[in-house]
Amino acid sequence: MILACLTTMANAEDSRTPIEIVTQTATSVAEQVANEREQLESNPDKLFTLVDHVFLPVFDTRYAGRLILGRHGRTATAEQRKQFVDAFYQFLVQSYASNMLKFRKDRIQVFPAPAGQPNNPKRTVVRTQMSLDDGSAASVDYSLRLTPAGWRIFDVRIEGISYVQTYRKQFDAEISARGLDATIARLQAEASPQDMAPADSSTP
Repeated sequence: MILACLTTMANAEDSRTPIEIVTQTATSVAEQVANEREQLESNPDKLFTLVDHVFLPVFDTRYAGRLILGRHGRTATAEQRKQFVDAFYQFLVQSYASNMLKFRKDRIQVFPAPAGQPNNPKRTVVRTQMSLDDGSAASVDYSLRLTPAGWRIFDVRIEGISYVQTYRKQFDAEISARGLDATIARLQAEASPQDMAPADSSTP
């Protein structure tokens, strides 16, 4: 039921605020992990489905993919850009899957927007904190932009480190050394052998 509800909201025009998107998604993921932990730990397909239908639809994966492609996107063909974004989507599914099992409702705190924060009608940041197993806490900040489908996350900063900037550097080095087609082929070869279409949660 949670999967169906969130998938419907993601595919329709989403009128939720950025804080509502982050809070509701984190809470729903934590609840599903708590209810189905054994099945998710023993069934990778089920875990990938959870990521695919709950977490990633609120991410602007296409925009993030273009940011990560960076300067190489200017010389790439439209088909190459699409292939990279699709392959990067699969990469995200695999990367986020194992981390999903760490979600616990009582360990996630979403902070309200600080007073005096600049009001950008199309960009914002939602700040959260996650308690870790060793008793420490990590700041996790979500950058969102307003799309025709509603607010969507396009970057995550963990302890100030941006995943977009990190992957841009990583892929820039690989594309410069091996070429874009070889990089796309490597991502496709390492992807899970599941028939998983990219989430249509952003502008193309």
